[in-house]
Amino acid sequence: MDIVTLLPFIVLIGAMFLLTRSAKKKQQQAVEMRNQMQPGTGVRTIGGMYATVKEVSDDTVLLEVAPGVHAVYAKNAIGAVLEDDEYNRIVHGDTGSDTDVTPGGAPAVPDDASSLTGPADGTADTAKPDLTKKADADDAAPKAGEGDGEADAK
Repeated sequence: MDIVTLLPFIVLIGAMFLLTRSAKKKQQQAVEMRNQMQPGTGVRTIGGMYATVKEVSDDTVLLEVAPGVHAVYAKNAIGAVLEDDEYNRIVHGDTGSDTDVTPGGAPAVPDDASSLTGPADGTADTAKPDLTKKADADDAAPKAGEGDGEADAK
């Protein structure tokens, strides 16, 4: 056999080895992350639910999803263990400071566009538009010579 015919097989086996190695490395990091969970830690499940860890056992975790509401989850259902600051920012809306400035110093973007659509001078327009339909006497009765068009047709 020639080395040129074996080269594609060697490259394929090498690529498979590298892919499985990186997947095992990511899986090991996830296991280590889940083992770092302690009671009081904020977590995000793989379903996107944020909760606080109450108890950790070998294969399961008791989570408090709301005050007084507990649920048992499998350990591998935990998608991320969050830092306290990040958990409080996401769940409670705590920014950690009283100013509306991002850590980079830029002004924070509001969650809704209501502050962007107000008057330029900063005063809010509190008058609500009248959206009711007004029926006038002129609109209710057809004018002379106007009809549904069928009477004029011959």
